[in-house]
Amino acid sequence: RQDVLVLTPWLAPIVWEGTFSRDILNAQYLQKNLVTGVVTFAVEKYWFFIEGFMTSANKYFLAGHQVNFYLFTDNPEKVSHLQMAPENHLFVIPVQNGSRWQDISRCRMRILSSHIQRQLRHEVDYLYSMDIDVQLLAHIGVEIIDALVATISSWQVSPQQENKARGTRPEVQGDFHYTASFYGGSVAEVYKLTTACFGGLMEDRENGVEALGHHERHLNKYLQQHKPTRLLSPEYYWDTEL
Repeated sequence: RQDVLVLTPWLAPIVWEGTFSRDILNAQYLQKNLVTGVVTFAVEKYWFFIEGFMTSANKYFLAGHQVNFYLFTDNPEKVSHLQMAPENHLFVIPVQNGSRWQDISRCRMRILSSHIQRQLRHEVDYLYSMDIDVQLLAHIGVEIIDALVATISSWQVSPQQENKARGTRPEVQGDFHYTASFYGGSVAEVYKLTTACFGGLMEDRENGVEALGHHERHLNKYLQQHKPTRLLSPEYYWDTEL
């Protein structure tokens, strides 16, 4: 493709539809016998999105490969029986909700870091965090697999530039803005990211500061200092407000 940016200034690939062969990547992935995990949170009113997200993710996320879905929720009793593909497994993990959505945002990084250390690092090779209030509309395959993966925010593509997607050129510092709604990588790298972000959120709390965007702001700070090894285009997480 000539219409989009496919390489960052630090030479990490930017994955767009049409820039890879999924058949070749699937064959390589299968040889490694890997397990990928997906973490998502459904607290308070967000339990409403569980069925839509899980049904679409079960169908489209790394279809044909083994995927463990980890659903953290304060309403485990509201998780209906979901029919999963034979290679997929759903684990429902009860959590307490926070008194404010900012507390939930802060706890998300703590919970992720803690569970990676105690459990997930023994069960999966790669781990991705996704928001619950979305539905997958097309296949997301092993082209997303890399050590540290971030998704370019769709707000970096203005409506006027939407067709040519030229709005993803790096800023002066050579950085992009990433969404906290979809990121991941190897378990070791995600552990380092979530631990650092939780530390930053706690430091803010001790100083009486609440950054706009909360954990997304800390995610971007971390990724400026620790460059992603692979970027996903806004195609992978498009904000329908645009």
